[in-house]
Amino acid sequence: MTFSDIESHAREPAPSAVEDGAASGPAARTRAEREALKLEKRLCRQVGQAIVDFNMIEEGDRVMVCLSGGKDSYGLLDVLRRLQARAPIRFELVAVNLDQKQPGFPAEVLPNYLQALGIEHHIETQDTYSIVKAKIPEGKTTCSLCSRLRRGILYRVARELRCNKIALGHHRDDMLQTFFLNMFFGGKLKGMPPKLASDNGEFIVIRPLAYVDERDLVAWAEHRAFPIIPCNLCGSQENLQRQQVGEMLRQWQRQHPGRIESLFTALQNVVPSHLMDARLHDFRHLQAGGVFDADGDKAFDEEPIAPPPVPV
Repeated sequence: MTFSDIESHAREPAPSAVEDGAASGPAARTRAEREALKLEKRLCRQVGQAIVDFNMIEEGDRVMVCLSGGKDSYGLLDVLRRLQARAPIRFELVAVNLDQKQPGFPAEVLPNYLQALGIEHHIETQDTYSIVKAKIPEGKTTCSLCSRLRRGILYRVARELRCNKIALGHHRDDMLQTFFLNMFFGGKLKGMPPKLASDNGEFIVIRPLAYVDERDLVAWAEHRAFPIIPCNLCGSQENLQRQQVGEMLRQWQRQHPGRIESLFTALQNVVPSHLMDARLHDFRHLQAGGVFDADGDKAFDEEPIAPPPVPV
């Protein structure tokens, strides 16, 4: 049995929409409640579609949901729990937070929140903050080392908790930013995949928020009043390359609405024969075969751009 019916399930209003205060009957709902219900349905539909498209979750999976205390990971856990309640398959969720011992980190917030939910969870305490501060000069970007340390710890925790999938809270905008970061600063056309094998080959890492607009996660976090915990280790550093790329994309979207959607669609429509990577296309042995090629020498022809999807 697969997750193939999840999209149709996601189109139905979640039971929690009423539990959260939405009155029965459209006429009785306030505008804010109607908008919240639409947002919930959109989030569930987009996450469900990503799960289907990339076969992220299967029968019997035990999924470790990495919870940082930010809006994205809260939203991820929240939507997965809603889908779990009405999914056509059985799978387990385990929420995991890595307390990196950052100064001022409110260690009680996440345990209290997770206990109130009644969800299985684990808080792993490891002082990676001191390691990062000792090895990275003041003012330099800490993200790379912090990420490597965190990844190794989370793999160990996933093994100990008997999880076979690791769910991360990266959304559509994160994936686009990563693509441009790699292109601008790494010299690679490389993005952030929605699903991949872990570095050690032991787990499958999934990003169920792959189709989700960051603005929707901001709105959902406000609606759900998640107890947000800011990241003071790297999030407060000025002029990070990711922040610069993020602002570039937001400016493009303001000036040309729909550009973000077009860029994201492009990540799913790669034409190797029209790039320059000889490992992906055999340019060396290419011969004129006398057969019409619809994708032939049309580099300067104007091609129609698919319109961005209409929000539901």
